[in-house]
Amino acid sequence: MLPENNSRAPVTERIATWSLRHRALTLVGWIGLVLIALAAGTLLDGESRRSTDPGESGRAQTALNAQNTFDPLRENVLVEAKNPGSPPFAADEEVRRATDDLVTTLTRSGAVTEVRSPLATDGADRVSGDGRSGLVGFSIAGGEKAIRPNFETATARVEEVAARHPSVRLGLSGDLSLSSVVDKGIRQDVQRSEFLSLPLTLVILLIVFGALVAASVPLLLAGTSVAATFGFLSVVDDLTPINSATTVITLLIGMAVGVDYSLFFLRRQREERSWGHSVDDAIRVSARTSGHVVVVSGVTVVLCVSGLAITGLDNFTGLAISTAFVVGLAVLGAVTVLPALLSLLGDKVDRGRIPWLGKRRTAAENSRFWSATARAVTRRPALWGGLATALLILLTLPALGMRLQDPTPAESLPRSLATIDAAVRTQEAFPGVVYPATVVLTAKGGGPVDSPALRSAITDLDRRIGETGGALNKPLAVANVDEAVVLRVPLSGAGRDAEADAALAKLRTELLPATVGEVADVEYAVSGRTANARDFADRVLERMPLVFGFVLLAAFVLLLLAFRSVAVSLVSIALNLLSIGAAYGVLTWIFQDGHFASLLGFTPYGGVVGWLPMFMFVLLLGLSMDYHIFILSRIRERRADGAVAAIIRGTGTSAGVVSSAAVIMVGVFSVFITLSAIEYKMMGVGMAVAVLIDATLVRGVLLPAFLALLGERLWRPGRKSLAPARVPELSSPNA
Repeated sequence: MLPENNSRAPVTERIATWSLRHRALTLVGWIGLVLIALAAGTLLDGESRRSTDPGESGRAQTALNAQNTFDPLRENVLVEAKNPGSPPFAADEEVRRATDDLVTTLTRSGAVTEVRSPLATDGADRVSGDGRSGLVGFSIAGGEKAIRPNFETATARVEEVAARHPSVRLGLSGDLSLSSVVDKGIRQDVQRSEFLSLPLTLVILLIVFGALVAASVPLLLAGTSVAATFGFLSVVDDLTPINSATTVITLLIGMAVGVDYSLFFLRRQREERSWGHSVDDAIRVSARTSGHVVVVSGVTVVLCVSGLAITGLDNFTGLAISTAFVVGLAVLGAVTVLPALLSLLGDKVDRGRIPWLGKRRTAAENSRFWSATARAVTRRPALWGGLATALLILLTLPALGMRLQDPTPAESLPRSLATIDAAVRTQEAFPGVVYPATVVLTAKGGGPVDSPALRSAITDLDRRIGETGGALNKPLAVANVDEAVVLRVPLSGAGRDAEADAALAKLRTELLPATVGEVADVEYAVSGRTANARDFADRVLERMPLVFGFVLLAAFVLLLLAFRSVAVSLVSIALNLLSIGAAYGVLTWIFQDGHFASLLGFTPYGGVVGWLPMFMFVLLLGLSMDYHIFILSRIRERRADGAVAAIIRGTGTSAGVVSSAAVIMVGVFSVFITLSAIEYKMMGVGMAVAVLIDATLVRGVLLPAFLALLGERLWRPGRKSLAPARVPELSSPNA
């Protein structure tokens, strides 16, 4: 038995001991916390705060938000014959009849305004350069509450006209239609991730524990942690934007870390029980060892992810807050609720055993494969360490050619969606119309900006656009929005590529300064999809060194406090950087270069999502520390056996837990690959590959090799650390 007076025991053990003595209070308190979070999310859920873009696009957005009215939402309908051999637009009578029918039907619907037809006398700009397509444009009528019903009415009218002219293709795309299909895709992705992640995790846990009750415990704690997080975030998003993508990421990260932390604790408790110790004694030893690992790992993840706030981007700040919430709750549950629940269950935790699995998973395990691997590596550490390092560097090489480029909705979502197909066709026929630059003109000091001088400057801008040789395109749309004037300028390119960026730069640095910039007391700022992505990428690149530096320093300090070894801290960070670099290389090779595109269900667009490398770096450096801290703690517990023996035994005895945790995390991140948006697919592949590499090649070969090279210098004798020491009175002599 452990002594009752544990005032000198580690904090995690003291917390677990308190939870054991107050099991009912602990469990009721956790249920109350979850219920309070859910109630707060329901009762205090106000209007969600909208995100603000950085740079010039953010200034344009702020200027528009300050107006009493809003920029009308614009839609376009591409009109063209379905038969490629049909006559040109101007000579195809059926196409012209369909166009006239569409214009008349939309005008009479009362749901739209400013219907613009390629058949009008001034409609030459609405006929494609090859003469085969026409473009009907319109704005959605009504105020904020009428926008959605009017859009649905307009969509229905377009479908009616299309049914009356089956030989003519009518493709609707624009502001609201594209945002609607993106929102619908995100909702479906959230549902799919929930549907897949829970059963997949349960199946893996059943294989790991071989018992239904034991497998359900980690899933229960992770699920309640995620539920409580979502409740709190419903309150937080009144102050900081929490977007739909953050919701998906938080769900899967919460499930991954929540299950992993419970797994570390539960597997150690089962080992202690298999050595003959009582339930509560086994729980207290698990709190001293695995509980310590969970806390240090959780703090590392939270600190690393908090580096995202350095970017100053509110969406990243929201992601950092949501991750901190879900990881913090997972840690709290693992060191308080889990001990109380395991004590309450006792031996009942092994109920519902699955034949063949249940018996095999009950006893403590020492992996023969990883023990043999560690033994071979420690005999020739320089050779095996060099080969493994060379392999990871080889995998990293494709990342040297990585191009950071955010996809447009047409590149992100599958073309099988009608709106996406229409957007692609419209962009090809009328470059820039789908993703135009939005120029917001306001008066310095406030007040109306419209004036004869400004209208003359806009006319001059329209003329200069026609002289850019296709870098910028017509038609130029002009709208008065309260005291501001909004221009929509089509840009060449695909919306978010080098050509579009060059066109945006030309508009910002040449055309606008020479035209509207010459009008006294007029300010302008350029927004739009291309501008938003460009300004966002610029901010990310600008702050990336600061974020990387902060994260590396935070990880180093935490490891130094945990193990009091500069060498261990530096080696751990270096190994994590190797696995992250290899994940970058695989990500580039697959998504930028287009390998396995059909298998993974995406269309390559020649780049990698701009924010993903920094996000992966921050999150992976935090998450991958779980394995290193767990393994290093096991090795440290056995350091009295000698450096090499400690490495072999620590690696072998931790193999089962780490492998199981890695399989769960890889499985959860693989759910991203099944989602529709290419950004999620990239994240799923990148995170899964990094975790897989870290849990196998890095953990099984590189870490033992580097630790063997350090030898007895690994731990400085006589120095106290935050890492738990071995507890010989409670550990198996053969452990």
